[in-house]
Amino acid sequence: MSIFDLAQLLLFKFDPERAHGLTIAALKLSPFRGALPAPALACRVAGIDFPSPIGLAAGFDKDAHVPDAMLGLGFGFVEVGTLTPLPQIGNPKPRLFRLVEDKGVINRMGFNNGGLVAAHARLARGRRTGVVGVNVGANKESVDRIGDYVIGIKAMADVADYLTINISSPNTPGLRNLQDAGALRELLDALIAARNPVDPPLFLKLAPDLETDEVDAVVKVAIGKVDALIIGNTTLSRPPLLAPDGGEMGGLSGAPLQGLATQRLRDFRTATGGAIPLIAAGGIDSAESAYARIRAGASLVQLYSALVYEGPGLARRIATGLAALLVRDGFSTVTEAVGVDAV
Repeated sequence: MSIFDLAQLLLFKFDPERAHGLTIAALKLSPFRGALPAPALACRVAGIDFPSPIGLAAGFDKDAHVPDAMLGLGFGFVEVGTLTPLPQIGNPKPRLFRLVEDKGVINRMGFNNGGLVAAHARLARGRRTGVVGVNVGANKESVDRIGDYVIGIKAMADVADYLTINISSPNTPGLRNLQDAGALRELLDALIAARNPVDPPLFLKLAPDLETDEVDAVVKVAIGKVDALIIGNTTLSRPPLLAPDGGEMGGLSGAPLQGLATQRLRDFRTATGGAIPLIAAGGIDSAESAYARIRAGASLVQLYSALVYEGPGLARRIATGLAALLVRDGFSTVTEAVGVDAV
């Protein structure tokens, strides 16, 4: 039995949210090792040089406590957040559920975080060892959600390598309405007006539950206004699940999301025609699943839930395996493989 197996047995004795808090506390003591040097994995996306396309999705390190520790585990980039202008406690507990039999997770956290000011201070004084993005959202009780996003991108621009606008969470009532074409246009126009020429690239995070016509409408609004699209977040849909907590309300992530997330990525690749970089998230848990998303059109990939079941060495294993798959298929760089299976 490995050290991770023993640690997992111990952590699984705690409720998931408590276990996550213990993990963050342990990572604060972690030495920084950095990403494995693998020239074939280096890529340039939205003007940013990434040492690897394997990223940590937002939600793991909501308050920017351990971005460098996660980079040290072999991630090519880390996205912190979601951060809101004001601190908020999120939804009532319990709000996080392991679906062990399905290797999935359901959460209804509700943007629980300590706010922009505290996270900015940590990032400003922290040791930057790689690419760190900042994911921003709106407070639940806000009367001006567009204003909240403007505050977010302005507040975090000087400590972020890129900024992500998260309008895809299912756990803040009404937030996904910002994905409607008219509301999205109003939001993006306000953000563009608030940005400075030297500000970092702007990414948009979208839900996997969008229908095909909604995908087309979003793409028409977003192209030319944002620098990349993240596809996507958790899903409200429910494929067949084995775990007892599979009926809990909230967003589903992990292995059960893999099929839907892959199909939605394909839909966005078709709608964009490769005109804007796509970042794939949802159910990525191996070199093979990461490679499949890249071949389907993703320039970068992100993961989170798989760490619960596969352990802290997952990013390095995926990077090593992905490099081998590129060699096997005759690609000199990961960028050459992006979209080769797209139709």
